[in-house]
Amino acid sequence: MSVSKFYHFTLNGSFYGLGNLEEAIVASREDGFVWFNFFKPSKQDLNALIDTIGIHPLSVEDCFDENQVPKIEYFQNNTFIIFNGFTYTGKELFVDEINLFIGKKFLITVSGNHSGTREPLNDIAGVLENGQLNSKEGPDFLMHIVLDYLVDQKYKAFDDMEDELEMAEELLLSDVESFQPQKLIRLRKDLLNLRKSLYHEREILVKICRKDCPYVSDNAIVHYRDIYDHLAKFFELTETYREIETSLMELYTSLLNNLMTKMSNDTNSSVRRLTLIATIFMPLTLLASIGGMSEWSMITGPSNWRTSYPLFILAMIIIGIVNYVLIIRVERKRGSKKDKTYGSY
Repeated sequence: MSVSKFYHFTLNGSFYGLGNLEEAIVASREDGFVWFNFFKPSKQDLNALIDTIGIHPLSVEDCFDENQVPKIEYFQNNTFIIFNGFTYTGKELFVDEINLFIGKKFLITVSGNHSGTREPLNDIAGVLENGQLNSKEGPDFLMHIVLDYLVDQKYKAFDDMEDELEMAEELLLSDVESFQPQKLIRLRKDLLNLRKSLYHEREILVKICRKDCPYVSDNAIVHYRDIYDHLAKFFELTETYREIETSLMELYTSLLNNLMTKMSNDTNSSVRRLTLIATIFMPLTLLASIGGMSEWSMITGPSNWRTSYPLFILAMIIIGIVNYVLIIRVERKRGSKKDKTYGSY
């Protein structure tokens, strides 16, 4: 449903709301300028401005195409700009497209066409009413306030993403087993989208600041330079956050490899202990099998069992101890050779 608002800014510095689109079109022929603030408009609403205001039909088509990147285009009586607003909610990045038409006596903003329930310019009218007097000096000052409002939203999105990176780092260092690398992959994708958008938006501000747009006066240029500085900072932040994300992914891989190595070493230690026990008892089992084939004779005869049984058990104990000592000595010699080999490097 379209919920659009229209305002007429007079030469004496006041502004007031208009009832509908028809009144706004009429007011655009009077002194001052008009702000057409469209939210989820129909194509018919914008087509009505083609003949009356002079916006280009191709620009109207761009307003309804969600695959557009930020750009600036120049026409005979207006300049068309596509800008993006960022919202980071529920650990998910939303990029909302805002379209702007600026002319000598009007500013047109179009938002919400692909924003779902979000309203990118929801509180912008309140910003104007709370002391932003320079907005009444012309459409260029008003457009600066709109762009500055969108930049302030970017601040919050970047702060939320930084908090999530810090939380991911804490979780990774505290419990690598429960860490989910999908979070970092999603953050990487969001940062790439931010970088792409900020790159084009920065180019838009470069063109405005070098006075390519005829509807932005010299007095307003200084304000747009401030927006350019913010966008340049955000662009650098995306590079920094991407480096942090890459480092966290490398750290995750390293910690996971260490964990798997530790588990492998524990398994090897268990196998070595079992092997040691088996090696000791294998000859004893063989002797017990041969010597105990006859329960009553124990090889030496039935009459000598009281002597042969204790001697046989004692011999097994001695053989077991000798096997254990020999195995330990072999392991120590092997370990000392490895230490000498690593020390030579």
